[in-house]
Amino acid sequence: MHKPISLINIGLFYQNKVCFENFSAQILYGNRIVIMGNNGSGKSSLINILQSNIAPTSGNIIIPKDIVFGYVPQIPKEYDSLSGGQKFNKSLSHALSLHPDILLLDEPTNHLDINNRKSLIKFLNSFKSTLIIVSHDIELLRQNFDIIWHIDNGKINIFSGKYSDYLDQVTLKRNIIEKELNEIDKNKKEIHKSLMREQHRASQSKMKGEKNVENKRWIKAVANENASNARKTAGSNKTKLFDKKQNLIEQLSTLRIPEIIKPKFNLNANNTGQKTLVNIRDGDVGYKENQNIITGINFSLNTSEHVAVLGNNASGKTTFIKAIMSDDTVLKSGLWEVPVLKDIGYLDQHYNILDTNKSVLQTVSDIVPDLTYADIRNHLNDFLFRKNEEVSASVNILSCGEKVRLVLAKIALQMPKLLILDEITNNIDLETKEHIVEVLKDYNGSMIIVSHDEDFIKTLGITTIFCIENGTLKNKLS
Repeated sequence: MHKPISLINIGLFYQNKVCFENFSAQILYGNRIVIMGNNGSGKSSLINILQSNIAPTSGNIIIPKDIVFGYVPQIPKEYDSLSGGQKFNKSLSHALSLHPDILLLDEPTNHLDINNRKSLIKFLNSFKSTLIIVSHDIELLRQNFDIIWHIDNGKINIFSGKYSDYLDQVTLKRNIIEKELNEIDKNKKEIHKSLMREQHRASQSKMKGEKNVENKRWIKAVANENASNARKTAGSNKTKLFDKKQNLIEQLSTLRIPEIIKPKFNLNANNTGQKTLVNIRDGDVGYKENQNIITGINFSLNTSEHVAVLGNNASGKTTFIKAIMSDDTVLKSGLWEVPVLKDIGYLDQHYNILDTNKSVLQTVSDIVPDLTYADIRNHLNDFLFRKNEEVSASVNILSCGEKVRLVLAKIALQMPKLLILDEITNNIDLETKEHIVEVLKDYNGSMIIVSHDEDFIKTLGITTIFCIENGTLKNKLS
């Protein structure tokens, strides 16, 4: 058992950005904590603060000297020759070999296939020491965790209980506040009608009062005071309702549920002018002669058709994609009729198509140099790069979700005939994932999605699914 870790009013600030501030908490032995929040909110940084890898901008953290941490980062940099899932398993084995008091995992399911995900969840549910994870994975969030730290709007909200209970509580609070806001709007309308009636009565009273004054039966000041009082009463009631509404709106802003975002951008494909876009017959792929990873490939993709490719880690999914893109590092044989590279929009799981030395603005302007600055800003605005600091930010400091949106912004300008997405939901928050779902649902070009996320595939409505097993690509329905 380890001694408690104490966080005292810690904060994390960057230039022009507050991730969180004034956060205090204790980590006790056996706690099972999940850290939630949008990309760029400071989740990974918080994990590093807990290990003293970085210092908080403000506040103090007290860590007993004898505590041993086991840590697996979001994208392990070691083991370059291995797949993402293999890298994670190696990193986890190393972390556990330290016999840690506290195990810290940053997005542990990102690169895992279905079988490895199940094994990891089973292991985590039986893990006895202190466990802290960062995750956007709904299935993982619903497991045996008893404390939630939700980073949102510059604060860390602590909830003791299950993820499902947390969502229920947030939804209940939201519904209550929205009901009160509706009542305020109704009251405002009623006050307006009441004010109109009072003004009408005041006008009638004024006319009557003037006659009474003329007849010396009523003092003029009394008539004016009656009209003035009616206006003051209505105005005071409106002010109170306005203040109450502003307070409720502020409360509502702290109860955002990431899944509710509604996107405002679309991807469209150029007219392909042909029915079959990809046609592969008796294809083999590998990296060395006579050492093929996948053999006997028979695969076709029609215009506007959307398909998914599944498979275990290191089964050859990315190799298959590289072959379609005519990557020089991949050896292939058989018949391969594929689009030219300029007609393919590609998002790889590590966002390697982005130049980290460029800014967000430069990334887009290099593709369409003829576009005006205003047009580029409008385009980036559609992909949620709105502030000056967001547009001028260097690619190398973007969060994973921001990188996904920037790649989609690039692809939208190229309008490819074929869109290839390799594990697009890795590393992204629930909010960005919802964006992607809405965008891809409306995409009218051909699309190949490589993913371990079966819920994501189902949500997109993709029914044509291929699976790579034992070196063979098969249609799951065949």
